[in-house]
Amino acid sequence: MARRSQRKADSRKAKQWYKVVSPDMFGRSPFGETIANDPERVVGRIVETTLGDLTNNFSKQNTKLKFRVDSVAGDSAYTKFVGHEMTTDYVRSLVKRRTSRIDAIVDVTTTDGYQVRIKPSCFTVKRARANQVKSIRELSKRVIIEKSKSLDLNQLIQDVVQGKMSLDIYKEAKMIYPLRRVEVRKTEIVTEPGIAPASPAPAAQQVSS
Repeated sequence: MARRSQRKADSRKAKQWYKVVSPDMFGRSPFGETIANDPERVVGRIVETTLGDLTNNFSKQNTKLKFRVDSVAGDSAYTKFVGHEMTTDYVRSLVKRRTSRIDAIVDVTTTDGYQVRIKPSCFTVKRARANQVKSIRELSKRVIIEKSKSLDLNQLIQDVVQGKMSLDIYKEAKMIYPLRRVEVRKTEIVTEPGIAPASPAPAAQQVSS
């Protein structure tokens, strides 16, 4: 009975809107709102937006960004970067008949101690041979590992979402076989400095903009 009364009391609390604020690497700017009747319920929420909405560059609408609310102060909910992903429709549009899609997965550690999983994809002009596919996959991994050695998390994510990492792969991989495009289709934070690997994150919440 006491628990039921407590739940009723909680439900009667006035709900409040909290401004969701992007992390430093994306300018620490508000990009939406989320609602809760207790600030503690906001912490830990996974919220999602697009790079286009965040930067007012609508050519970047195919890049989804995921953040986790890390702290609440007043009516502002401050976030940390969790990962990014290209939209499924966009990735499908890059796959053409009689061509090759070459995917890779590589884990890197940034200079400030974050372990990040990066998933690049290379799309060829025509169908590549098996040995060419293998060489491009290994080269993609090598480029990412080499480039990431001297980058902190902020620099790494900026290089990924702004396309610099993809361009670096493209410049070298096209020497093996002609490429139409290279994209880093997904990244995710595997571990943070001093924190054990986290359990799977809850489903992302679309925030009101």
